Amino acid sequence: MAIKIFIDQGHNPSGSFNSGAEANGLYESEINYQVGIYLQNLLNSDPRFDARVSRPEPDTALGTNNTTSLAARVALANNWPADYFISIHCNSNPNPAINGTEVYIYQYNTQAQWLAEQIMTGITQTVGTRNNGIRENPSLYVLRNANMPANLIELGYLTNPTDANKFREDLYGFAYGIYLGLLRYFGFV
Repeated sequence: MAIKIFIDQGHNPSGSFNSGAEANGLYESEINYQVGIYLQNLLNSDPRFDARVSRPEPDTALGTNNTTSLAARVALANNWPADYFISIHCNSNPNPAINGTEVYIYQYNTQAQWLAEQIMTGITQTVGTRNNGIRENPSLYVLRNANMPANLIELGYLTNPTDANKFREDLYGFAYGIYLGLLRYFGFV
């Protein structure tokens, strides 16, 4: 039986509410969307996985405000029901020197943490972002309300020139890094 992975491309499309960060000519919602589609394609071309996304089309918007948008994403995963939940995001910071990848989890010493460690390694090895660590944050709605191990990945910083360049040049690499992390987590490689 295939492992069911729900991929949440964080935020709604540019121009709608909750569209995420924007810097250096890049839009978080567009990056999240594309990385999610690449990841879905990688997973669905592997018979061991079955993947769904929260935003199947670039203009898919969920909910009518931040709360209903987050609730809709989690409901899609819980109702399926998915085995794992992966939410894709990009970060920003007023200080352009801040860079790197972070993965947020609900609680340490859980399957979510062990998955996050593999995904972090996959991303940093594939695209060369800095490993900023696995961070516990039980206040994040999607982590708190998903009925399965959940990771919220901040791929990198739109506000950092080096990370921004990686987004321009290698979105597929970010997706492949997450896929590699999943393969390692399940002991497939």
